Amino acid sequence: MATGFVLISVSPMKEREVFDRISSIDEVKEIYPLFGEYDILAKIEANDFDEVGSVVIKKIRAIPGVIDTKTLLTSESLKGK
Repeated sequence: MATGFVLISVSPMKEREVFDRISSIDEVKEIYPLFGEYDILAKIEANDFDEVGSVVIKKIRAIPGVIDTKTLLTSESLKGK
């Protein structure tokens, strides 16, 4: 299992539309609105890192209104260990 956190910049006035579209992507397990440099934070869970990249490129970046993304990859949570 691979996990990625995606910081997403959105065109002004497109935030709700982009948020709703990202929410409907199966691999997106959590999504949060942000205030600051980025507008949305999405947590992606996939089979491997290639699939995380594919979700970002083919599904998230393809949404009209998405300006830019920054993807952070992780292997596992350290909480509770």
